[in-house]
Amino acid sequence: MTDTTPDGISEPRDPDDLRRRAGVRGDPDRDQHFLIDDRVLDRIPTYLPDDADATHLLEIGGGTGALTDRLLRVADEVTVVERDRSLAAFLREEFATAIDGGRLRVVEGDALEVDLPDFSASVSNLPYGISSEIVFRLLPANRPLVLMFQREFGERMAADPGTDAYGRLSVTAQHYADVEVVEIVPPTAFDPAPAVESAIVRLRPREPNYAVDDESFFFDFVKALFTQRRKTIRNGIRNTAHISGLTDPDAVVDAVEERNGDLLRARAGSLAPEAFAELTAVADEHGR
Repeated sequence: MTDTTPDGISEPRDPDDLRRRAGVRGDPDRDQHFLIDDRVLDRIPTYLPDDADATHLLEIGGGTGALTDRLLRVADEVTVVERDRSLAAFLREEFATAIDGGRLRVVEGDALEVDLPDFSASVSNLPYGISSEIVFRLLPANRPLVLMFQREFGERMAADPGTDAYGRLSVTAQHYADVEVVEIVPPTAFDPAPAVESAIVRLRPREPNYAVDDESFFFDFVKALFTQRRKTIRNGIRNTAHISGLTDPDAVVDAVEERNGDLLRARAGSLAPEAFAELTAVADEHGR
């Protein structure tokens, strides 16, 4: 991290000063909690993998720019997406020098709807209410991600098979990346303080160690089986054809029995992603 930015600013902007200049207060009803802890803000960019390409960082939910300021210190270029019109206008004013220098672009709009740039990595304190939708928009880009979530959500993403937190979210996220919770952030780091702890999660993209011919069907099949997580896979396949789209679930059960009957006696929460891929391949061949 450099001591100065190309704007000539020697010290990071103070988050409280930014909020005062922006004239805003957080609003829990709008999922708006401002990160105000300088130490956390300073650490977030350092969680990027050492080999991450920081030429073009994407930030979702810029707010008053406290994290944006830190990202400009490590990146050649930053694109920030902010849906609040007044905050987007403040960012353009506050960071006018960086914008004029071609180092910052402010996109006003909903991160689920706007066209995202071809970013090299994303570092974001996400709006928690749409965390799932945003992360699964970012993951297929196969770029390093450092994202802030509610603690429970982040730990579910990183959970191992056989743990209580492991589920559909874990399988889906780990299909795209190695997922690691790198820091737990207390409510006092925000204003207003949320009711729950937060987690900074690092996602390193990598190819899965299994093949999936139809990702959409894979995700649907995983979703279906986790709706019956307390049932055996045998019963889960038979009971969820209306979710997975299978036309002949009994044929799938018979085919799995021939290939690897132990899978049918397991439960969804104990299976690693590669086991779901094996089941999906059989289901795709015999049940659709």
